[in-house]
Amino acid sequence: MIPLSDNIPSRRTPFVNYIVLAICTAAFLLQITQADSGQSIVQEYGMIPARLSHPDVELVIEQNVAVQTSRGIEIVPQRTTLPPSTIPPWLTVLTCIFLHGGWMHFLGNMWFLYVFGDNVEDRLGHIGFALLYIGTGVIASLSHWATGPDSPIPTIGASGAIAGVMGAYAWLYPHARVKSILPIPIFLYVFVLPAPVFLGIWFAMQTFSGVTSNAETGVAWWAHIGGFIAGAIVALIIGRTPIGSGPVMETRF
Repeated sequence: MIPLSDNIPSRRTPFVNYIVLAICTAAFLLQITQADSGQSIVQEYGMIPARLSHPDVELVIEQNVAVQTSRGIEIVPQRTTLPPSTIPPWLTVLTCIFLHGGWMHFLGNMWFLYVFGDNVEDRLGHIGFALLYIGTGVIASLSHWATGPDSPIPTIGASGAIAGVMGAYAWLYPHARVKSILPIPIFLYVFVLPAPVFLGIWFAMQTFSGVTSNAETGVAWWAHIGGFIAGAIVALIIGRTPIGSGPVMETRF
C-alpha cells in the first residue's frame, strides 16, 4: 500500500520536515554523483554493525561475487578489507539515517515522510519533531544492530526514523483517514482507510518480515519495528491533543 494523502491539514509550516527532506535529497544526490556510485559514502557513513561492535578490529568482508573466466561466469569468494572509518563508529547510528540505497528507496521514504511528517511536527512543534526524528532514528539503528551485531553489511536509510514518525502519527491522530493506492496488475485500486488501520497493517507487515526473514535480506526490518514502537511510545507519553483545546481541521475525501 502507498499513501497518497491524509485528511488532516497541518496548521503551521513544517520547517523541520522540509529540512530533513532537503538533507536526505542532498545526500542522495551526492551519492549518485560519486564515481563509485556512492559506495565510499555508504561504507564511511553507513552503520556497519560489526564495526560498531568491534571498533578497534580491522573489518574484513567475505562475499561471493560473479567473475568472468575462460569457462564463463563463475561465483568465487572474495575478501575485502574496509579502510578505517574517519568518524567514530557510534556516530554512524545517526549519519546512516540520511543515506539511501537507490531511487525507489529514496523516493518511497521521502514520500512517506512528506505525507505523515507535517502533522506530527504540527503536534510536537519544530524542536520536538526534530528530537523525535533523530531519537527514533538512532533507536531504529540500534534495533538493527542488536539483531545482527557482527554483520559486515552497511545499513542506510531513513526508514527507521520515518517509522518513528508513523508510530507517533498512529497514536496522535486516531481519527485521521489515509487515501491509499494498492498497485495491482493492470489497474490501480484507490481506497481510504483509518490511519491506525493503514499504519497497523504496515507495522504488521514489517514485523512478519522481520520474524521470517534472515539478516542478509538487505532490508533492516527490525529498524522499522524499533523506530515505530519508539515513536508510538513517545506519542503515548506526550498524549493526544485534548478535546476542546482547539479545532481539529480535516478535509473530507
